[in-house]
Amino acid sequence: MKAKTDLSGSLMFILDNDYTLSEVFKMGYSFILTRLLYPKARLIRRPFYIRGKARVTYGQGFTTGYSCRIEAFCNNRSDRRTRLQIGTNVCIGDNVHIAASEKVTIGNNCLIASKVFISDCGHGSYGGAKQSLPDSAPASRKLHTSPVHIGENVWIGENVCILAGVTIGDGAVIGSNAVVTKDIPARSIAVGIPARPIKQYDDQTKTWESMSTSAGNPSS
Repeated sequence: MKAKTDLSGSLMFILDNDYTLSEVFKMGYSFILTRLLYPKARLIRRPFYIRGKARVTYGQGFTTGYSCRIEAFCNNRSDRRTRLQIGTNVCIGDNVHIAASEKVTIGNNCLIASKVFISDCGHGSYGGAKQSLPDSAPASRKLHTSPVHIGENVWIGENVCILAGVTIGDGAVIGSNAVVTKDIPARSIAVGIPARPIKQYDDQTKTWESMSTSAGNPSS
C-alpha cells in the first residue's frame, strides 16, 4: 500500500508541474530507474553519479536534480560504514556535489539548491604543528577529514560551499554564494564569505531579528 501511494504521488508530481513533453519523458525514465535502484527515494533525476553506494544511507522521499555527484569513499573497500547519512524528505537541486570521507550527516526535510558543494575532507593540512608544503603536489598531500553535520529543516541556497568540520543547526538558512567555514547556530540566517549569522529567529516575536546593524536577507 505504501509503495502504491509513493508511486501515485511521484507521478502526480511529474504531471502537475507543467513540464514540457521532452522533460516528462526524461523524468519518466529517471522515475523508472529510481523505483528499481533507489526504492525509498521519490525521484533521482539522471544523470546521477554515485561512488561508494554501500556507504550511503538515505530516507524516504529523497529527491535530486540533474547531474548530482555523491562520493562516500575510504581507503579500505571492505569498510562499509556509513559515510553519508541523508534523512527523510531531503531535496537537492542540480549539480550538487557531496564528498564524504569521514561522516556527512544531512537531517530531515532539508532543501538544498543547485551547485552546492559539501565536503568533510581536503588535501593537505594548512594549520597546526605539521603543515603541508606548497611545493608538493596537492594530490599527494595527506587527506584530512572532519565531520560535517547539517541539522533538520535547513535551507541551503544556490552555489553554497560547506567545508569540513562545520555544524549547521536546525532550521538555519544559508544564503546564496556563502562559504561556510565555521558552525552556524540553529534558527539563524547566515550569508557571506566566510558565512556569518545576520539574523536569529525570536520565538517570542515570531520574527527573524537582526543580529547587526548591517542586516540583510539571503538570496534564494
